[in-house]
Amino acid sequence: MNVLAHIYLSGDSEEIIIGNYIGDYVKGRDYLKYPEQVRKGIILHRHIDAFTDSHPVVHRSKLHFSRKYHKYSGVITDIIYDHFLTKEWDFFSRRPLESITYNFYRALVNNYDILPENVQKMMPFFIIHNWIESYQTIHGIRRVLRTLSRRSSLPGETRWAIKTLKKNYFSLQDDFMEFFPQLIDYVEKDFGIQISHDIRIPF
Repeated sequence: MNVLAHIYLSGDSEEIIIGNYIGDYVKGRDYLKYPEQVRKGIILHRHIDAFTDSHPVVHRSKLHFSRKYHKYSGVITDIIYDHFLTKEWDFFSRRPLESITYNFYRALVNNYDILPENVQKMMPFFIIHNWIESYQTIHGIRRVLRTLSRRSSLPGETRWAIKTLKKNYFSLQDDFMEFFPQLIDYVEKDFGIQISHDIRIPF
């Protein structure tokens, strides 16, 4: 999963949120260097990724992007799932997305000293450009993919990815809505983080 999903699945603990966010940047047993709740967040991140990567619904979504992105199709799917999380936010949370975003950015600033160096360098750009809320629109997704293709080894196939997203938009949205509640259930049962109390129940 991508940034917003990891934040959402962390519950209310600022330290778990930070750990979950930096999970990709902390390798092996280096997580032991961090405070207990941050360690829990790092471990949570790893388990979320493992659950996601092995899930058949996610595999189905990745197939849409595998022709151009190959091993990076999971990266594209993660970003697009964050897009659908923003689109369905009112179902999954009673708290405004803007509030979640603000609290996360504040947590980054409050915990700057323990962030990995790569995260420290990226943080100003991430906050100034309000990276998380940019997932709400296809234009924002396009900007994120272009930025990642310039700054990482992600293939520069943004135009094709956006065309594929538009073509398969509703089937990908259905995949997300089938998968994400299962991920929430997994996190609640295995890590004791209460999330579902915040979900709106339709009448």
